[in-house]
Amino acid sequence: MKLIPMLPVRSVEDSLTFYQQLGFSVDQFRKEWGWAMLRFDDCRIMLDQSIHHPHPLPKLQVLYLYPDDIAEYHQAVKSRGLELPDLEKTFYGMIEFRIDDPDGNRFWIGQPIDTIANDSLQ
Repeated sequence: MKLIPMLPVRSVEDSLTFYQQLGFSVDQFRKEWGWAMLRFDDCRIMLDQSIHHPHPLPKLQVLYLYPDDIAEYHQAVKSRGLELPDLEKTFYGMIEFRIDDPDGNRFWIGQPIDTIANDSLQ
């Protein structure tokens, strides 16, 4: 069994740039449907503009991504042109940052502190 979240967006085409900056690639794209399937390693998400209607704003969605190396991933995303907050240590034992897509869908991106080499965050 697989679970693939489908996120509401105003425009799939406009959203693709953001997701590609996060490191996702386009697996399938149906302009006429307003739909796309994106891939990042074994992860999949769908973007769909039809579930946005008739509501003017999407409901808040939160997805948590777990890269293998948070510092490396953070730097790679920044190098693709996204402005990101600094990495932060959380009270629940993660190093993470948070970012919203153009439609308000939220990503928490982090790695457990106990899996990080001490020198990789310096």
